[in-house]
Amino acid sequence: MTSIFTNLVNGTRIKIEAALILCVSLIVIFKVSTAQTATVWLTTGDQSALLQEQESVSFKPGAITGQYVINVDDSKTFQTIDGLGFALTQGSAQVLNSLKPAIKESLLKDLFDQKDGNAISILRISIGASDLSNSVYSYNETDGDFDMSEFSLQGPDSIYVLPLLKEILQINPDIKIMATPWTPPTWMKSNNTWIGGSLKPSHYQAYANYFLKYLQAMDKESIKIWAITPQNEPEHPGNEPSMLMSSAEQIKFINDHLGPTLANSEYSPKIIAFDHNCDNTAYPIDVLNNSQYVDGAAFHLYAGDISAMGTVYDQTGKNVYFTEQYTSSNSNFDQDFGWHLENVVVGSLRNHSKAVIEWNLATDAAYGPHTTGGCDQCLGAVTIENETDFTKNVSYYVISQLSKFINPGAYRIASTQNDTIVNVALKNLDGKIIILAYNKSDTLKPIQINWEGKTVSYDLPGRSAVTLLWH
Repeated sequence: MTSIFTNLVNGTRIKIEAALILCVSLIVIFKVSTAQTATVWLTTGDQSALLQEQESVSFKPGAITGQYVINVDDSKTFQTIDGLGFALTQGSAQVLNSLKPAIKESLLKDLFDQKDGNAISILRISIGASDLSNSVYSYNETDGDFDMSEFSLQGPDSIYVLPLLKEILQINPDIKIMATPWTPPTWMKSNNTWIGGSLKPSHYQAYANYFLKYLQAMDKESIKIWAITPQNEPEHPGNEPSMLMSSAEQIKFINDHLGPTLANSEYSPKIIAFDHNCDNTAYPIDVLNNSQYVDGAAFHLYAGDISAMGTVYDQTGKNVYFTEQYTSSNSNFDQDFGWHLENVVVGSLRNHSKAVIEWNLATDAAYGPHTTGGCDQCLGAVTIENETDFTKNVSYYVISQLSKFINPGAYRIASTQNDTIVNVALKNLDGKIIILAYNKSDTLKPIQINWEGKTVSYDLPGRSAVTLLWH
């Protein structure tokens, strides 16, 4: 009897031990098969890889230290990102519309589709002509028409810009549109011409009415304007078209005319001041600290240092946006790709920018259309060669290297960097983490990313950018 009982116990013990071994084995197998991985997308300066998905890399337990380590901390959060995108000038709309319909549709989906495309989420358009328009025009050249009874969008915008915007909105209804004038109507200006001059004090309210009429007219076309700036590059009077506007003039125009006019209307776009270079922080600080109507300031980087955006943010507590930088037809892919990633994308976002906008979406093979005095070497993100052919250029990849992976509501999180590997980290609302890193050196660097006690490694080629994503 005792021996039978002992055998039963031993048999049960053996079965239990076998079951425990099986459970442990299954746990080990499960852990191995579900090891956390990061998706990898690479663009190299030599163009051997252009926004190309690579083999995924796996996280390993434990954080490490090293020369090219990036520590990511998603418990420390910064600004919400409103979008990454391009300027859609009248000229760019014109050349895009010259494509055959099926080819244009395919390109627009590639650019703007939020699921299968590059998820471009913000556009900057001109109120009237910019220097990349086929001619210079405003929406009301009737002298003395203060109530804007002769205001009309008819002309180049109704022919080219509005139809294209509607096509884009069909693909991405959530896209944000920022609108900026290069000049008021000539009769509102001190010199009565398209180039230079200033806004006549007696015509400040007429210009505010012009903005309101524009918002109403665009609304009738089912196009919502998310933000406006009072003047493109207000310290640059030599462009065609252009106008000077000092900070004192901008404060007066916004506080006494534009702000109250919009506040008393059904329209409430963000009013974003300045819209010029990073070499002047006094101008935007002056406007932001002296106007209750202003949401923030916009910046370009044709002069100054990108850290100016952080300075303005720190001294005003208001939002900052990066709204323009062109790539030159006289430069090369490697040079522009690196400079723009380091300064325009990583640099602006690490200095609190809520947007990154490149100039401009598309040109023809001769870098047009443009006005007589406009930019004749501005390379579009896409060059439209003819009705069937187009080429994707450097700014296409500068923006898409990040825009493709972030969703509305994404926000910046903390990450460390050094002088060789510059980076920015963001987090989508679904929990996905995105890190964009650029290797400034000419040689491959082994980068390691520490996150929540784990490390993922990647060998980043010289003068190349990688985007890694994980949940």
